[in-house]
Amino acid sequence: MPPTKTNNTKAPPAATGVRALVFDVFGTVVDWRTPVIEAVTAAAQETGAEGDWSVLGRQFADDWKAAYRPAMERVNEGAPWINVDAIMRQRLTEIAGKYGLDGLSAAQRDALNEVWSLARPWSDSVSGLSKLREKYILSTLSNCTFRWMVAMAKAGGLPFDAIMTSEQAGRYKPAPEVYEMAITLMGGDASGLMMVACHNYDLVAAQSHGMKTAFLPRQENGPGQTTDQEPEGAWDVVATDIEDLAVRLGC
Repeated sequence: MPPTKTNNTKAPPAATGVRALVFDVFGTVVDWRTPVIEAVTAAAQETGAEGDWSVLGRQFADDWKAAYRPAMERVNEGAPWINVDAIMRQRLTEIAGKYGLDGLSAAQRDALNEVWSLARPWSDSVSGLSKLREKYILSTLSNCTFRWMVAMAKAGGLPFDAIMTSEQAGRYKPAPEVYEMAITLMGGDASGLMMVACHNYDLVAAQSHGMKTAFLPRQENGPGQTTDQEPEGAWDVVATDIEDLAVRLGC
């Protein structure tokens, strides 16, 4: 009988006491921009929209995503709840004419909006998460809707043990209710949770609630992105990607 495989790697100090990792998803775990560019370019070709869509596709994706944060901030300031599905669907209607996509029917726009649930894992995400899962409980903690997050995880083969989203808290990160929800659902010990994100603001908020933090840079907004490429706080771990995070956490 072959010997039982054991992992004798000692967990580094940064991982001391950590039982679970909670992940931001858009940008951190998945590439949302490439599928959006591909989907809107295909829609433009289908409807005969004019222009150079090798350029317009990228512009449209960025313009579409631009509604994301302001709409969430309005909710956090007291506006009625609106989920991300509806935020992005409203924005699609607002900007379609600007790009010559007036010809898209309501059904076509609904279908195009679903591309957000098909954001694809970065090349290191599935393998890195799989290694981390051998030692830690893994959950999302995303501003995405629960429905889209489940679809994204299933389509991308993302090995999360749990799905948590801001929708369940009725507020958006970095509102305190979101992190408090995660801490409560994971047993109440904030120091046993590590927030993993490519956005410094997310880690600032998590750290203020006693959670541990891990930062990794992503160029989610394309190769010209200059924000969130360096750690801006005293984070417990700084990694290059999720595979590197697994190594740094002793997996």
